[in-house]
Amino acid sequence: MPKKALVLNIVAHQSFIRHLEGENVSKNSLLFSAISDTYLPLLNMFANLEAEGVPFRVNMVMTPTLCSMLSDPVIQEQYIEWLDGIILLGEAEVNRYPEDSTERKLASQCLEQAKMNKHDFQETFNQDIISSIVYYAKHGYIELMATAATYSFLPHYADIPEAIQAQIETGLRSHKQYFGLAPEGFWLPYMAYVPGLENIIRSYGFNYTILEKQGFLFANPKPDCGIFAPVRCKNALAVFAREKDDLAERTGNGVYRNQEKDIGFEAEESYLSENIKDWNARVPTGYRYWSKSSGDAFYDEDAAYIQTKQDAADFISAQTEKLNKAAELCPDKDVSVVCSFDASLFGGNWHEGITWLEQIFRQLSMQDAIELCTCSDLLDNQFSLQQITPFTSASGESGYGEGFLDNTNAWMLRYSRKATERMIDLAARFSDDTGLKARSLNLAAKEVLLAQSGDWAEMIHEDVSPDYAEFRFKESISAFSTIYDSLGSNSISTEWLTRMEKEHQLFPNMNYHVFSTKK
Repeated sequence: MPKKALVLNIVAHQSFIRHLEGENVSKNSLLFSAISDTYLPLLNMFANLEAEGVPFRVNMVMTPTLCSMLSDPVIQEQYIEWLDGIILLGEAEVNRYPEDSTERKLASQCLEQAKMNKHDFQETFNQDIISSIVYYAKHGYIELMATAATYSFLPHYADIPEAIQAQIETGLRSHKQYFGLAPEGFWLPYMAYVPGLENIIRSYGFNYTILEKQGFLFANPKPDCGIFAPVRCKNALAVFAREKDDLAERTGNGVYRNQEKDIGFEAEESYLSENIKDWNARVPTGYRYWSKSSGDAFYDEDAAYIQTKQDAADFISAQTEKLNKAAELCPDKDVSVVCSFDASLFGGNWHEGITWLEQIFRQLSMQDAIELCTCSDLLDNQFSLQQITPFTSASGESGYGEGFLDNTNAWMLRYSRKATERMIDLAARFSDDTGLKARSLNLAAKEVLLAQSGDWAEMIHEDVSPDYAEFRFKESISAFSTIYDSLGSNSISTEWLTRMEKEHQLFPNMNYHVFSTKK
């Protein structure tokens, strides 16, 4: 009997923001909030499902920049110190409200969650989130996909194959370093694809990738089953299409917690500075007491839980209906739906997202209409898939990634492309150098990869700390230019080089030859 399958894919990514001191240390709170809101609850959910024998399967992407920060001992200690501050703030919050008030009850719940996060991080997971992910991957619950080194918008470098090869090769090495597993799939950052990328992806041994649905719907020829079955490119790279499920209506339900109304932004500055250690900026604290309903209605956890169960049932019903219709149109063929979500949706942007996802797994385990799979489960006979040429596509507002090259950030591309061209030249001119020159070249390669990151253009386009994004981009371009000029004059500052290596502790096994032209 033909299979009807649902694939859930979670993409976990964080910009490489690592500060040890100074005014930008508060930027690290973006990662700390993600650990508290998403990664720890996600691991706890996996543990609960495994303990209860509830089957679950999920595709997952954890980007190299995220893994680098999660595995950084300095950041791990910073996170614990940050939690200590959040706990102290919570104690002040509890004492701020009358004993029998709703605010005190909600503040106590948030405080207990902060304490639990500290216990889980230190005791349960031994400050090592990545090892827990590896555990679930080795036991068949998670299928990990590799991705580009610094989450670059690859089509911008389609005419510079060395740039794309450097991103993919460094990303693959990083994946193997952190997970010790050879990945089957490659996740295109921002799902950004142009014809020809499949050749480079396939050359590194990947079997599949996932595209935005436009890449399927305008493909040549059109896929027989539309977006409801994988196809393959000429070189046998299998391609899945992502089906968008608009969760805006679900996540916007008034019963859910308002994640934007945090006392870190609502309370008086004097109060925050008194109760948060080294407070120097307004940052999320996790103390959120209000629902998304109009006015200042307080959050009702029980009502939200009931709603997540209903929303999970509605989601499953919607996917089942799609698969049933697809099966009617494609008789005697396996059909599938691939839904991909940013990890920030679960717990971060949507407080109840983890509970919703857990309900998806639990409810799917109690029915047999559709099967929960990973992408590799659907590639038993990869070479029998229909052959197509996918169309240019990307995630974003209209499906083509136009936000990465607009009037706010277009100026960046000429600098990153010129640095890339010069890095390729350096890799050719200094083919077998060692010692100080090799260290400089490795750092130069890191800085080019960081300059290629799509995070900076995205932050500027979305007006999220645009000044900081511009600063980080210019910092990498400037660092590369310093090395380029130093190599030309044969005068490299060891002190400056050591300081930059310490600040950008990314890709410790970096080899600048990733930018060499492949023969």
